[in-house]
Amino acid sequence: MFSKEESRQLRELFWTSFGKSFPRKWILYNTKIKGFSFKFFFDTKSAFVTLDVEEDLENRIKHWEKLESLKSILKEDYLPDALFEEEFLLDNEKEISRIYVPLDQKVSIHNKNTWQDVMEFFNDKMSKFESFFEDYEDILKD
Repeated sequence: MFSKEESRQLRELFWTSFGKSFPRKWILYNTKIKGFSFKFFFDTKSAFVTLDVEEDLENRIKHWEKLESLKSILKEDYLPDALFEEEFLLDNEKEISRIYVPLDQKVSIHNKNTWQDVMEFFNDKMSKFESFFEDYEDILKD
């Protein structure tokens, strides 16, 4: 077991190491579309990358319909393992829509032996998410 402080330090070290290993500017929150954001997630049990739609319900539905219309393209040309969840409940009880790609292996941010696999996974999958977004940004912005 790790104390909260040890856990915090490991998380900080992971993200610092990731930034040094894959130095590039990610789109993440700077999509220029309100409520659209890309995220990395890594905890003691799993790792995944997401595209979250977190707007009010009316706009979320509008954006989700556009994403659904591009689903076959996303899965065929970019991320065949992408999962679509129109109604995803966050830990804070907030409902969002999410497209995500999980890493299909047992990993933990507390286990440095899994870090390289996670970093490579993040770099590969987020790069593909961003390529998709850049190719179809005009459709998603309308």
